[in-house]
Amino acid sequence: MASIDLHFHSTASDGGLPPAEVIRRAAAREASLLALTDHDCTAGLAEARATALAAGVDFLDGVEVSVTWNARHTVHILGLGIDPDNAALRAGLQSIRDGRVERARQMGESLAKIGIPGVFDGAMRLAANPEMIGRTHFARYLVQSGEVKDVKSVFRKYLTTGKPGYVAHEWATLEDAVGWIRGAGGMAVIAHPGRYDMGRTLIERLVTDFKAAGGEALEVVSGSHSLDDMLRFALVAQKHGLYASAGSDFHAPGEGGRDVGSTTDLPPICLPIWQALAPRIHRAAANVEE
Repeated sequence: MASIDLHFHSTASDGGLPPAEVIRRAAAREASLLALTDHDCTAGLAEARATALAAGVDFLDGVEVSVTWNARHTVHILGLGIDPDNAALRAGLQSIRDGRVERARQMGESLAKIGIPGVFDGAMRLAANPEMIGRTHFARYLVQSGEVKDVKSVFRKYLTTGKPGYVAHEWATLEDAVGWIRGAGGMAVIAHPGRYDMGRTLIERLVTDFKAAGGEALEVVSGSHSLDDMLRFALVAQKHGLYASAGSDFHAPGEGGRDVGSTTDLPPICLPIWQALAPRIHRAAANVEE
């Protein structure tokens, strides 16, 4: 397939590049279809969409919604082909953002208790959109301050469950997230399922609950998925009658994983989600059939 990237981020949430710049970076890699999916936020979509269409690249409006599932698991649900002006979606995303700053303050206090002060203020300075402060901003500050060598190491040492800088948070319910996405005309996708700390039984439960809520797709190709992961989740999607999606989950240059606009082909057993989303794609003028 031509390069299709339906999962990446900009400075509207925790990405390192502004919406226009991240789109131009993907277009330079000859991407044919893009979807900006910032965390719990649609503020970057208008700029990204205009830049993509001007560059001759088709575009889908997207978002990545933070969800608490099964009481203790945080999972991410992509919404692709959404109407970003939908009132219920906007209100739902705002309700998630309202809790982010308080969570970040608690993270900063927790790190200060182990002898690393000033991290909240440092992370806030790196957040272009203060409403969207998150763990990635904390990680970048700790790298810049010389506390840790790289972002991956920060997460492993400080920002995951059981570590001193981790603060549990109650996000949206799975049912609410999928409902907001579907109500806004989009399709819901479980993002990067290979990243979750779940065995096969829990993944099956997640997929079953997701489908019961109205979810329709699984991210099979992801920047954090190995070849084995891709094949495994292609089979899961086939088993449950779900569409398959592909995304880099790009955040910033040099932060690991795939670059934006760089994905691999879906396994041949997959049903590509972009075929089902064809009516929701914003077509670049050069790609509109006469």
